[in-house]
Amino acid sequence: MSGGVDSSTAAALLLEKGYDVVGVTLGLWGNPSQAAADAQCVCQKLGIEHHLIDETKTFRREVVQYFAREYKAGRTPNPCCVCNKKLKFGVLPDHARRLGAQYVATGHFARVEKGGNGRFLLKRGLDLRKDQSYFLFLLTQDQLAMAMFPLGEKNKQETRLLAQQFELKTADKADSMEICFVPDYDYGKFLSTEGLVEKKRGEIVSLEGKVLGHHEGISFYTVGQRKGLRVSHPTPLYVLSLDAVNNRVIVGDDADLKRDSLTVGECNWIAFEKWEAPLEVLTRIRYNHPGVAATITPLSENRAGVKLHVPQRAITPGQACVFYKDDLVIGGGWIE
Repeated sequence: MSGGVDSSTAAALLLEKGYDVVGVTLGLWGNPSQAAADAQCVCQKLGIEHHLIDETKTFRREVVQYFAREYKAGRTPNPCCVCNKKLKFGVLPDHARRLGAQYVATGHFARVEKGGNGRFLLKRGLDLRKDQSYFLFLLTQDQLAMAMFPLGEKNKQETRLLAQQFELKTADKADSMEICFVPDYDYGKFLSTEGLVEKKRGEIVSLEGKVLGHHEGISFYTVGQRKGLRVSHPTPLYVLSLDAVNNRVIVGDDADLKRDSLTVGECNWIAFEKWEAPLEVLTRIRYNHPGVAATITPLSENRAGVKLHVPQRAITPGQACVFYKDDLVIGGGWIE
């Protein structure tokens, strides 16, 4: 229970269905917050136990260090995907078992079902505007077997109305839209303040290799970025790629950002154990991406080649690339 309206309503719905529910809030970053207090208040209202479990060390090791490591390597991380695998469906099930629980439920807008082949399948939430299946693509069969998503069949408006009917304190609480440990979304400031990266002066160059200016570290840039380059040029410049080996930021025109192919590594397949032939899918290259038709081809070492039917802008190494067939999550991996 994060202290938000979604997890609060999920708990209430499970109680209404007759489940024995225990509320758990994972302490992930900093001191116990207002969010934890709100979760406790909701649990008191619902008449269920509430546990605040300190997992700050695990979170820093598995999520924050990964976050910094990716930026230092010239990639743009997606900490929510890693947190779901390592924390919410990683360490939390262990706590759940100690509490005697069979399932871990969250407020994600997604669905999990058991398919005819015996595999647990992940599907989009019915509210496609709030669907969060993208962030869950790393979950294993064992993790999905223990997962419950009570809001999968609901939309956001229904969720808030239900929270009001249950008289929950969080009914009108605003959605959290930012990375939980970077509240102002200034990730560069966060990385510097926490001592996770050091400034390292390097060159900003054109595609042809011409030096146009200098930067203070590739960790402070991401593909597609326009602001903050501080380079004088007759036309707008965008970050095309980051060269960690040579500490260079490569820039160019907006048209140079479009590509129709990419490679994805460390793939996790949900709909099947393995596949051997090209497959037509809908591909999402970032969370707020609507998806584009593509052909994926298996490569060695659990990697996949992706040929997009329509070129896309700012394909970013380090981001999650997730594949769908209608509302079924086939699987996904990390953009290389």
